[in-house]
Amino acid sequence: MLLIPVFLLIALPWLNPFASGPTPAALPLLFSWACAAALLGMWRRGAVRWMSAAAWAWLAAGLLSSAIGLCQYFGVAANFSPWISQTGTGEAFANLRQRNQFATLTSISLVALLYLVATGRFASRLRWLMFASAVLLATGNAASSSRTGLLQLLLLCALFGIWGGWRHTTVRRVLLTTIVGYGLAILVLPWVAGFDLLSQGMVARVRDGDQICSSRFTLWSNVLHLIAQKPWLGWGWGELDYAHYITLYDGPRFCDILDNAHNLPLHLAVELGIPAALVICGAFAWWVLRQRPWRETKPARQLAWGVLAVVLLHSLLEYPLWYGPFQMAVGLCVVFLWREAEESPECQPNKPWAQVMRSLIAIVLIASVAHVAWDYHRISQIYLAPEARDEAYRSDTLIKIRDSRPFRNQVRFAELSLTPLTRNNAQWTFDTATALLRYSPEPRVIEKVIESAVLLGRDDEALAHLVRYRAAFPADHARWAQANVRVPGLLPRMN
Repeated sequence: MLLIPVFLLIALPWLNPFASGPTPAALPLLFSWACAAALLGMWRRGAVRWMSAAAWAWLAAGLLSSAIGLCQYFGVAANFSPWISQTGTGEAFANLRQRNQFATLTSISLVALLYLVATGRFASRLRWLMFASAVLLATGNAASSSRTGLLQLLLLCALFGIWGGWRHTTVRRVLLTTIVGYGLAILVLPWVAGFDLLSQGMVARVRDGDQICSSRFTLWSNVLHLIAQKPWLGWGWGELDYAHYITLYDGPRFCDILDNAHNLPLHLAVELGIPAALVICGAFAWWVLRQRPWRETKPARQLAWGVLAVVLLHSLLEYPLWYGPFQMAVGLCVVFLWREAEESPECQPNKPWAQVMRSLIAIVLIASVAHVAWDYHRISQIYLAPEARDEAYRSDTLIKIRDSRPFRNQVRFAELSLTPLTRNNAQWTFDTATALLRYSPEPRVIEKVIESAVLLGRDDEALAHLVRYRAAFPADHARWAQANVRVPGLLPRMN
């Protein structure tokens, strides 16, 4: 019975449909952390049993998410609101709100399915279910149109080749079913939905690639330039978006706010410095080499390494580890690989004091997460229309939420946006907007910096930000410059 709540706590973070502003990732992350804390409180010896529960949870989450993704792809998700995240027809990302995260979930679920197949968890009369599951996961991956998902499928085929999975008849059949299902889904889904195969879907994304300003190659080129500026200590944790905004590049520029390097080693290098990145990545590589995952023969350990491999590949292209479900998956796999020796006959039973300590830590963590979630709910009221706010926050909202610590920047951002610029508050506006550039260097903040700097007579600073505004957001800059009446004397100096 203990494994039923374990199953739910692992599966639900992948399926959570609720994410409200101003920081949509906040509540899903907090929910995942609460589930992780509850898992800590329930931890018992018997790592393989826990990994089996995790495998079923990951498979269930992947299958449900694939069904959700197909509802989104065919434009019927609105019928299931608010339980399914909304998107346009032809797009699929389940409740993870991002195509590559959805594709990675289907890959994790495929690893879980192969583990359950290899360990004989499907009764003979229900063997058709494993093939149906493989087809649904492959179809969900194809519906995501994720190139990362395609790479992960190839990676898993290679991994199970190294582990000898292709010699296992049933595993081989499931893998072949997945590959064929994926190939057919790539061709059939656009046709069924009424799209042109060459303009919508996986074929179109592989053929067309990305625009120069939004490609990963441009992004990584910019990040390498930033690393070269501060190679030893980096720009500081969480400072990449500001560093990208404030830096002028000689070549192409990534045309969006850049808060992650979309490559974990590069991200560590740009924010913490090359030495720290080498130490962290080197320590991880040393641990992997010592574990020798290519020699694994136990299905449970292959499951753990397969999940880690999928998330690692994704981490070389984006930043899944910034999201709760992926943090939980990686944490479970690492803990399992570390504690799997508990399955040996000589292992000791659970020590009562250790279980009490884990339970107390879990209670403290859950209480802390609940407090932060309540604080987020409070500060989010300022981002709602007055009539939509909780009754207690319909008046003097800013005054009531200024004491927030975890979400101080969100409160300051709201206050800056709601406060008209005057000569009397120009200094406050300049100081606040300049500080908020490190939180979100977006057009409305940059405009406040420039306009307040002009009122304060800081023309050189205003001009410096004008140049960066035009480089970072040319369309927004052109709109603002055309309508702006505060800085007419500075605009000609940019040319």
